[in-house]
Amino acid sequence: MRFGVNMWVWVSPPTTHDLRDLAPRVKSMGFDWIEVPLESLTDLDPAVGGQIIADQGLGVSTCAAMGPDRDLIHPDAAIQQNGIAYIRGCIEHTQALGGTNLVGPIYSAVGRVWQQTPDERARDVDTLVRNLRTLAEYAGDHGVVLGVEPLNRFETSFINIAPQVIEVIDRVDHPACKVMLDTFHMNIEEKSLGDAIRAVGSRLCHLHACENDRGAPGSGNVTWDAVAQAIKDIGFDGPVVIESFTDKVKTIARAAAIWRPFEASQDALAQNGVNFLKKLLA
Repeated sequence: MRFGVNMWVWVSPPTTHDLRDLAPRVKSMGFDWIEVPLESLTDLDPAVGGQIIADQGLGVSTCAAMGPDRDLIHPDAAIQQNGIAYIRGCIEHTQALGGTNLVGPIYSAVGRVWQQTPDERARDVDTLVRNLRTLAEYAGDHGVVLGVEPLNRFETSFINIAPQVIEVIDRVDHPACKVMLDTFHMNIEEKSLGDAIRAVGSRLCHLHACENDRGAPGSGNVTWDAVAQAIKDIGFDGPVVIESFTDKVKTIARAAAIWRPFEASQDALAQNGVNFLKKLLA
């Protein structure tokens, strides 16, 4: 099992300079994986970044940032196409960085919530399945796997729980389109974190290990023993990545509702989190 941390713990948007600074620090903390958010496709040089990561012997994944103009199910076809173009660029960046998993809510803009009739939802699911299948084919050609992430009800009204993402992934039916789960969102939406992980089963390609308040894993009320047992039950051996954010970067703090620090420092959040996860899962 590989243990990682997302660069959003410290910075937003991450740049090549940030990666050069953070990669050795992440390695020294005992992580063997780093996750690079792709807020835009110009913040970080993926070829240089890939060499920085390789020099530290780290594995790497990327995560998508779905904004209002990047939405695979938006009624405006131009916004859909812009979302598709962005994900294609993320796929290319992931390959150039040396990664395999590109994860996130790869369906709609974060923060977009709306009421749907059953017919409207069926139409939007059809649209998403069609667009994800096209993107999965492109991802597969580049050695990349998409990890589609359910979010909590305050960040999307479309995919919140395991059965909803399972329906989409099974209909896409492509080996390059799987599921990413995040314990922060699951802690809000799922009746049982363990049961949700078991339901996803072999579809799971990536796990974000986050505390209920976005603090260090192990410091809050997430049912970690249930998570660990479910991971064992399904034989998951993929990346387990801490994703949190800093209140020092006001744009990301507002977007993620981060109004206070969760630990004495962001380094402490990462270090305490990886120490706990290794004890729990390794």
